[in-house]
Amino acid sequence: MPPSGDWRTWLLLAGRGFGKTRSGAEFVRIQIGEGRRRIALVAPTAADARDVMVEGESGILAVSPPWDMPHYEPSKRRLTWPNGAIATTYSADEPERLRGPQHDAAWCDEIDSWRYPEAWDMLMFGLRLDIDPRVVVTTTPKPVKIIRELLADPTTVITRGSSYENRANLADAFFAQIVRKYEGTRLGRQELNAEVLDDVPGALWNRARLEELRWPPRAPRRIALARLQERARTHADRRRH
Repeated sequence: MPPSGDWRTWLLLAGRGFGKTRSGAEFVRIQIGEGRRRIALVAPTAADARDVMVEGESGILAVSPPWDMPHYEPSKRRLTWPNGAIATTYSADEPERLRGPQHDAAWCDEIDSWRYPEAWDMLMFGLRLDIDPRVVVTTTPKPVKIIRELLADPTTVITRGSSYENRANLADAFFAQIVRKYEGTRLGRQELNAEVLDDVPGALWNRARLEELRWPPRAPRRIALARLQERARTHADRRRH
């Protein structure tokens, strides 16, 4: 269910199997029930929009009841509901297709994998119908610019969740094999726990290191700096000898 309150973007950051696709599909149905008439469905590719958002196991066609089933026209990239509402699929690989069309709601899937983030800008320029256009973004987080911007935007409301929260509806083998293999790893923290990991593994400098050495140092940092200086002097003495 969409959160209550005054917001423009609902950012759903969640792990694999949490139910992001189902949430996005239900969001579209709710928006149409509330009177929206022009919906944008944007995915990383055209195939993703078709296979996941529309025809997927938790996509729009799967969650729609028989009495409110939209008519799907793949060649026109369009779904039409009995009340006249229309949803159009778009690929983030073709941001120019979003230049011109107007919408009063949108569902963006896996935005962290969009090849051309300017597709988001084109979508925002066209989100100008009705008095309160809204968008849901369903994604597994990666430390990319567009995710950071959405997290910092005051008009964004954020929902976080992990794969474990939907365990009752997922295959036991998924947890016995896949989850057990990756939990605790960097990839598992991102894909299962939906953590936004800023630091690159193995990098010479990371956020924690920079904070430790920030100048002017605070008391604990002075101690850390003194230790580093002592190590440097010891290393220099060894080289001289």
